[in-house]
Amino acid sequence: MPIGLKRAYDPPASSDGLRILVDRLWPRGLSKPEAHIDIWAKDVAPSPALRQWFGHDPAKWQEFQARYESELAHNNEAVVALRRLIGDKVATLIYAARDAEHTHALVIRGILERMRV
Repeated sequence: MPIGLKRAYDPPASSDGLRILVDRLWPRGLSKPEAHIDIWAKDVAPSPALRQWFGHDPAKWQEFQARYESELAHNNEAVVALRRLIGDKVATLIYAARDAEHTHALVIRGILERMRV
């Protein structure tokens, strides 16, 4: 089952299924009740050092993806645990970044979708 992506500030929908926040920091200005987050998977978010290095600079996107995938490979237990939680349920990864084309949520979704349930 494909895993969806959605910005934290977009309204929740029943079609989102399991809503999983994949940011290390809670989205600024968003209350927990209005976010409708089922799981906060901080452990699969980019490290603070990687996030600061990237700074959402599209010119660094390719290198960011490689570095983030390396971090996730070293944190395989958290990735596997998240994959098991999702199982074959409908799920949406929630992120706060404005740039939907250069977000770590794309990277983690790709990894999760390639894993067997």
